Amino acid sequence: MKKIHKYLLLGLTVLAACNPFELDEITDPNNPSVASVASNATKNQLQFLLTGLESRHRGYVGNVSQAWNTFGREIWYLNGSDPRFQTDWLGQNGRTPDAAYFGFGATGGGSYATPYQAIKQAQVLIDAAANTTVVSDAERRAISGFAKTIMGYQFMIPANFVYQNGIRVDVANPLSPGAYVSYENALDHILALLNDGLADLNAAGSGAFPFRLTAGWTGFNTIETLKQVNRAIAARLNLYRKDWQGSLDAVNASFIDEAGNLNAGPAHPYGAPPDAFNPLFYVANASVSTIIVVHPSVLADATPGDKRVTDKFLQRTTPVTVSTDAGPLTGTHQDKRWAANTSSIPFIRNEELILIKAEALAQLGSAQNLSDAEDAINIIRNAALIGDYSGAVTKDDLISEILYQRRYSLWAEPWGHRWIDARRYNRLGDIPTSYDNGTIFTQFPHPQADLNWDSYTGGN
Repeated sequence: MKKIHKYLLLGLTVLAACNPFELDEITDPNNPSVASVASNATKNQLQFLLTGLESRHRGYVGNVSQAWNTFGREIWYLNGSDPRFQTDWLGQNGRTPDAAYFGFGATGGGSYATPYQAIKQAQVLIDAAANTTVVSDAERRAISGFAKTIMGYQFMIPANFVYQNGIRVDVANPLSPGAYVSYENALDHILALLNDGLADLNAAGSGAFPFRLTAGWTGFNTIETLKQVNRAIAARLNLYRKDWQGSLDAVNASFIDEAGNLNAGPAHPYGAPPDAFNPLFYVANASVSTIIVVHPSVLADATPGDKRVTDKFLQRTTPVTVSTDAGPLTGTHQDKRWAANTSSIPFIRNEELILIKAEALAQLGSAQNLSDAEDAINIIRNAALIGDYSGAVTKDDLISEILYQRRYSLWAEPWGHRWIDARRYNRLGDIPTSYDNGTIFTQFPHPQADLNWDSYTGGN
């Protein structure tokens, strides 16, 4: 029997009959079905869907952080139990990705399947709010605006994973998803979605968001601050679209604060069971063979005295060494950003917004824009205690400087910034492979479960 696209189904636990389009529902009193909230949902049900969306929203973090930051050689994800995390993810001995690529498997894992689960959850929430009388129009628009903001963020994950292979953006019907669209068209779709979310939030009035958000949204749980988060995500998106003015406009409407805390921003919260632990936390100097370590090139290329190095990297008392087909890999430093296994992980920060502004200004290229870009760079450099920029104030030189600063300011964040940055500036060749004798991948194929839709002909 052909596989069904399970990762686009949400809220129902199902068994596939001989015909996978005929679903037998299994009633689970702890997980109400989509049908139970499709009309006349209560406020409690809407709250459950909203909290579920927050949980889905963070599902990508572990996989994307480990894999994409490996692709960009920000880290090595050393795994003593399964060498494929080194050999396959690093592309050693000519290994290339296929539809069943290790670590992503048939569905694409956190880089593809999990974001679509969040997108589907968001759509269920929007539909439930639209088809109930227990909320006002302003509350309905607030819910829709929040959900579309998360959808926009999540769509960017598979889009950047498969890149020019394109993604499906029409996934309203999980049993009949739309055709693949190009990377550029996917980004345009995401922008329209974010703009629709902003319009909904603009129509939602003012004051506090009408439903409970988790602690990750502390400081960003009003209608006004949610609009700022929406624009922050749009600013990141517009860099990928090469819409420099659009990116500048969006970042200026975001929560950017050039004199403020660089770490300010919404975050993915974690906690003790039954919640999930922070997937990036490792005990300092623990005797382990599976751990995220700092890539040697990041240490070698750092500016002397850079505070980001001492703040983010812990030199281990005993290095971790793992054998691979291309020789041993040794990690001397581990991640020390997280105080505990319950620490929240920001998903967009003020520091990134300042660097986005610098890049947009540099690309716009007028003398005043270049000067303003230099000023933004200096905010980041001085926070890192490495002093003002002293290079040439040209577009190309400033872009190189910005990419360098992004490498350290955004190191190993749950997005794979360096991999994406190098690709969008045709600099993948600048990422070193001499430390691991590997390959730098440009993009990944569609997962096998996704391809199965296009080959499905029905029957047993």
